Amino acid sequence: MTSHIINAELLEEMYEGKDLGLSYAADGVVFKIWAPTAFTVSLVLYKTGGSAVAYGREQAARDSGRIVNMQRQEGGIWQARLHEDLKGMYYMYRAVFEDGTLNEAADPYAKAVSANGVRSAIVDLQDTDPEGWDRDVSPALPHPADAVIYELHVRDFSAAADSGMRYKGKFKAFTEFGLTNSAGQAIGIDHLAELGITHVHLMPVADFQTVNELGVNSERSAEPFFTEYNWGYDPQHYNVPEGSYSTNASDPGTRIREMKEMVQALHSKGISVIMDVVYNHTYSVEKGPFQPLVPDYFYRHDYTGRLSNGSGVGNELATERPMVRKYIKDSLAYWASEYHIDGFRFDLMGLMDSVTMREIAEELRLEVNSDLLLYGEPWTGGDSPLATKTLKGVQKGKGYAVFNDNFRSAIKGDSDGWGKGFATGEYGKEGAVASGIKGAIHEFTDSPVETVNYVTAHDNLNLWDKVLATQGLRQAARLPELENGRLKYGGSVEAAVAAADPYIGIDPDDILGNETVRRTLLANGIILTSQGIPFLQAGDELLRSKYGDHNSYRSPDAVNAIRWENKDKFLPVFEYYKGLIALRSGHPAFRLHGRQEIERSLEFLRCDGGVVAYLLKNNAGGDVWNNIVVIFNANPGPVSQRLPETDSCWNIVVDHTAARADAFRSVQDPEVQIEGLSMMVLYDKYGQPEPRSKMVEIRYERPDGDYRGWNLWVWGTGIQDGQHDFRQMEDGGAVARIEVLPETSSVGYILRLNDWEEKDGAGDRFIDCSGSRERVKVTIRDRRQENSGDKNDPLQMTS
Repeated sequence: MTSHIINAELLEEMYEGKDLGLSYAADGVVFKIWAPTAFTVSLVLYKTGGSAVAYGREQAARDSGRIVNMQRQEGGIWQARLHEDLKGMYYMYRAVFEDGTLNEAADPYAKAVSANGVRSAIVDLQDTDPEGWDRDVSPALPHPADAVIYELHVRDFSAAADSGMRYKGKFKAFTEFGLTNSAGQAIGIDHLAELGITHVHLMPVADFQTVNELGVNSERSAEPFFTEYNWGYDPQHYNVPEGSYSTNASDPGTRIREMKEMVQALHSKGISVIMDVVYNHTYSVEKGPFQPLVPDYFYRHDYTGRLSNGSGVGNELATERPMVRKYIKDSLAYWASEYHIDGFRFDLMGLMDSVTMREIAEELRLEVNSDLLLYGEPWTGGDSPLATKTLKGVQKGKGYAVFNDNFRSAIKGDSDGWGKGFATGEYGKEGAVASGIKGAIHEFTDSPVETVNYVTAHDNLNLWDKVLATQGLRQAARLPELENGRLKYGGSVEAAVAAADPYIGIDPDDILGNETVRRTLLANGIILTSQGIPFLQAGDELLRSKYGDHNSYRSPDAVNAIRWENKDKFLPVFEYYKGLIALRSGHPAFRLHGRQEIERSLEFLRCDGGVVAYLLKNNAGGDVWNNIVVIFNANPGPVSQRLPETDSCWNIVVDHTAARADAFRSVQDPEVQIEGLSMMVLYDKYGQPEPRSKMVEIRYERPDGDYRGWNLWVWGTGIQDGQHDFRQMEDGGAVARIEVLPETSSVGYILRLNDWEEKDGAGDRFIDCSGSRERVKVTIRDRRQENSGDKNDPLQMTS
């Protein structure tokens, strides 16, 4: 396609409406597309999905389509309104440019598509709601610190032959309840609930390009980019579920309904759903969702005018441009509202400008779901000309979190090689581990919930294989050498996997005594007892191996599938993870809410010689345990650790043998011995803690109803000072809730626009929090647009 010069005047035509794409009703359909540089745009209606046409079959001659001229509107919009029921039809947009170039493309705002995304589809979304969808409720998330995230690929979940699931590789596998393995242990969705995680982070489920949705035996299998399996970081249609995960990709409504059924099933088990989203690049430019209709606008370019490549895959989206930013925000709002999605993880978030990320966090919570969990990768895949990258530290006070790769590397070492960290045999990492334990509050966060703590994710070696590599056991375990889903030197991947022995040396009668097992439990034990948001890779609790494949994005099921047989084989490992998660969930000391709370409550006892030990003191976070000691021993042999003085004994809930919510032994001595490559958690006694906090609820009312960018800067809370956003709308006002210590008599605040672009009101203001009230409510009214009030300080506050 010919490259086009962007007309700056035309691209100043912006559209703020939330109805781009297709608006369906039985008595009429409206189509709207933003294409300001097009000379003319037409709507083309089709009776078929076009999959046969795309592969050159005879049907092309009978599927020429019905052309409807679209009318140019203000803001660069082209619109067509048809007073007929078009449900079941398909459509495309045909744009002609001033130089005569003609492009036909699917709707970038499409909410339904035909198989392989060839054409946009017209559906009534109400028809796609499963039974009871109107009663589906997201699980409560009282605070982001309460989350325990579990990263999972839809196909990996059910693809293994031993899964016992009927809908292998499909959304519907999550709706299969009551499944057990041969030993009667829960697998599938019941396993997730038993484990105790709060959020499933689904690797990309929006429509992606390189998996053939019609099956491996179709003509498309010969195309050079085709793979049977992919992680999904090759986006095609941003607002449509992936068809290969549905039972019938040729029916546009099926994938929508079945994804909703998956979300509904997880919610019924008390598990929230996070979508992994890829708004930093597209798989293709010329054949992508944007370039054919608005050439060059959606993509970032370098100083020479060439496509920039901060993603490492050939292009990056220009998120800083207003209509790109709007597209992303509209897309996220659609997923959160139509599919009841509870959070988003942003791929290569470093390539998204900081203003876009800030507006996403603010507007989605205020307008869609106040409890959305938002986080992403604070790095890029290469150099980018973007000046306002969202890197570590940029998220401070902005309502979203970033992955803590400093903590990751300190615990395990490098990601793919032999390099070691604290849990894998390297001394000198104790200080970096301690920084991560504190939620990085003295490193790059203002609050512990701005860090996502993890040791491994889908990228790079998974935890078990990484530990094997640091132990020099890859060859002994006969792990194959894999590249791009194939054996490096040829042959059958399945045969090589069958011949491997990744669990070499494990004694089935002493599983927790194995060195590799101990190192993996130590690594994730640190994660699950640290301040911040813990993140696990699916299968860690089953000692999952991917047979040494550090980049399994297109490897077969033999490599990627979760082997449910491992639950019975390694049940003590599963029980250990389950116990650690229960410990975290049951004790707020491990889930402190703010910087000041951590600084007051967490004290390090030792941080050297392969040992990190710390104390959570004085009923930290309102915990019923008076004092809690956590010790990590990365030495091969036992060490002794002196315990703080107490007038009681120390009760052990975690050691090298088990992790439980209740004590299973106790020590009276002033010192305790911790076995090699293990952790220990002890508490001294139950107490009578004071209430953890009381709540200050601030309601802000503006006559213009425009709350975009407004936030509170607060101090004196004793828990988390700094920026606090308004999180929800109630009766026309924006509401923020601030935690303060029970003994707090006064908390200060300033109303501001973004980062001090403007202040609302003159000087500092204070809220009286004295007394025994558990909740203090105040209303702040902006009176500048009223006839009365003090013009020097136009705010009016009422309690």
